[in-house]
Amino acid sequence: MNTYGGEVIFADSIRTKIINSPFPVYVFIDNNAASAGALISIACDKIYMRKGANIGAATVVNQTGEQMPDKYQSYMRSMIRSTAESQGKDTIINGNDTTYKWKRDPKIAEAMVDDRVAIPGIIDSGKVLTFTTEEAIKYGFCDGVAKTLDELVQKEIGNANYEIISYEPTLMDKLMGFLTGTMLRGILIMVIIGGIYFELQTPGIGFPSIAAIGAALLYFAPLYLDGLAANWEILIFVVGIILIALEVFVIPGFGVAGISGIILVFTGLVLSLLGNDDFNFDSVPSENINKAVITVLSSLIASALLIIYLSSKIGTKGLLKKNCVKH
Repeated sequence: MNTYGGEVIFADSIRTKIINSPFPVYVFIDNNAASAGALISIACDKIYMRKGANIGAATVVNQTGEQMPDKYQSYMRSMIRSTAESQGKDTIINGNDTTYKWKRDPKIAEAMVDDRVAIPGIIDSGKVLTFTTEEAIKYGFCDGVAKTLDELVQKEIGNANYEIISYEPTLMDKLMGFLTGTMLRGILIMVIIGGIYFELQTPGIGFPSIAAIGAALLYFAPLYLDGLAANWEILIFVVGIILIALEVFVIPGFGVAGISGIILVFTGLVLSLLGNDDFNFDSVPSENINKAVITVLSSLIASALLIIYLSSKIGTKGLLKKNCVKH
């Protein structure tokens, strides 16, 4: 483990698999287990840390480092408490007295999220808790020190044969990464808009519509699989295209249908890039919204300029052909 954190949804998925694992799971913190990394580490049966490593600072923040609203903090507080509780309690017998002590104190875990939690001798109110290796050992959030992963294995397993399996991105992972790249998205939007425009100008040709449909599939499919593009967001894009077509072929002039169609197409393309929950954008960082709007808007402007340029070229060639036939 060496991370400054990540998205809570993925961290929760990982920690759930670890808690429900039928075999022991140990983690070796190689320098950093911050934020989501702390949550995952606390879920493990044993925690080993390198000297000089750190664990904690699990406050939920956006990509700019700003704290998210309290409802997100509340859920994270509960999640990290329950994760610490999942490790159970130690039974301490002292004469006739029997006491139970948490192996990993849920209150300490909560202090890693909430700066309002104060624990005498450990953390004051107004500070988010982060442990060094020695502090983590002292308060039960580290089971030992190791220099390397091999040293941890030797301590826990002995001289048994073992295999280290590293994750390697598959061809599909690389393809998905390529298809969700900002530059390719811009190009796909240009192909969608250009294909629709030229098909409307010369209905029946087929190739522009095939190009537009293919580009739309490449644009929306990866976003849909990633959970960003919802069905209704794709639907409003399709409705927008239909309204634009109605404006061109059925309704004379350029009015409500055309403007509404353009707005819906733009909205569908933008919302498909965001991890919003319907029209709730609390969990979407403002920079993500700005990036999505700029990506789509710049692509639409580039599409318009390219259409104007190609139309002028096609128009000039058509005029030259007519003049040659007359002569």
